[in-house]
Amino acid sequence: MARVRRSGTRPARLTPVEAINRQILALLTADGRLSFTDLARHTGLSVSAVQQRVRRLEERGVIRGYVASIDPEAVGLPLTAFISIKPFDPAAPDDAPERLAHLTAIEACHSVAGEENYILKVRVASPAALEELLQQIRASANVSTRTTIVLSTPYEGRPPEI
Repeated sequence: MARVRRSGTRPARLTPVEAINRQILALLTADGRLSFTDLARHTGLSVSAVQQRVRRLEERGVIRGYVASIDPEAVGLPLTAFISIKPFDPAAPDDAPERLAHLTAIEACHSVAGEENYILKVRVASPAALEELLQQIRASANVSTRTTIVLSTPYEGRPPEI
């Protein structure tokens, strides 16, 4: 099965996903390493039919890629925080995501409604690393920050109900 991430590909939101494709998507979100043979067995389709459906879902951008889910603590990134950012100058260009793209500690960047413009999810090794990252964010994007440190994560990365 192709395990290629197609960055920038957007799902075709106007085309509804039929029931059998939803079943394939649910199976793949539970285990992205399922073989076409296993998918065929679970769906009642032939291997070639499953392969064609998965390929079409990838081409349409419904399946955006395949990733390994890792334990951040096991790789030395035990501290997770959410950082809300707001430009010092409200008239400044809205280019914070581009200005911050080089900071690999930022796992996610969400545009939000409310007082702040974006909320960043970050993972770092220590409070000192978080402090350094905050300085880099402020300098790179010319923004003020508000930080919330995560104490524990009962669950995350849950697949949507398909």
